[in-house]
Order: sequence, then structure tokens, then C-alpha cells
Amino acid sequence: MRSIVTGFLLAYASCVHAHDSKSGWRYDAFCCNGNEHTGDCQMIPSQSVKVIKDGYQLTLTPGDHRLVTRQHVFNFPQTTTRRSEDSEYHLCLFPDENTPRCFYAPDMSF
Repeated sequence: MRSIVTGFLLAYASCVHAHDSKSGWRYDAFCCNGNEHTGDCQMIPSQSVKVIKDGYQLTLTPGDHRLVTRQHVFNFPQTTTRRSEDSEYHLCLFPDENTPRCFYAPDMSF
């Protein structure tokens, strides 16, 4: 019985994990839905990101993120920005392209 419960818990735990970025680190489970091919999190071009007072401004066009079909401008305060583990910018959009869920950035320096 113990092995059945252990197996169930391992299977459940593997289902709730977020998918990995292309460089291998894992997005937070809250941020990510799907996998590396269909998920809503992915790296975005650094040219799409501008450092502004107290945070970031993202200007995305089609091709910058797999879900983006038209231009979007999003502002993220530094206080809600998550730390990128690969020195790249990443964005999670959920449930659609109009709703930014999480933004990851490398350490900010001025």
C-alpha cells in the first residue's frame, strides 16, 4: 500500500510542476501552463524590454512571443518582476495574449 501511495504522490508532483525554459531552469508553477512547445511562458527579445523608473516596459509584436498576434505594451513594476535564472527576459501570458501573468528579468542594475 505504501508503494502505491508513494507512486501516486510522485505522479501528482510531476503534473503540477511548471515547464522548463530553453536554457533549462524551471518557470514557477503559478506562472506556467502547458509545456515548452505549447506553454504560455517563453524567452522574449531583449529589444522588447525597456528599463523605466521603478520597473520595465515591454513592447511586444508578433514573433516576440508565440501567443502574440498584435502589438502590446505592458508595464511591470520591479516589485512584481521575478528573477530570471539565465540572464534573459521571459514572459508568461495567461489566459490569453492580453494578460501578462509573470515577467522574469535578469538582475537590474543602473
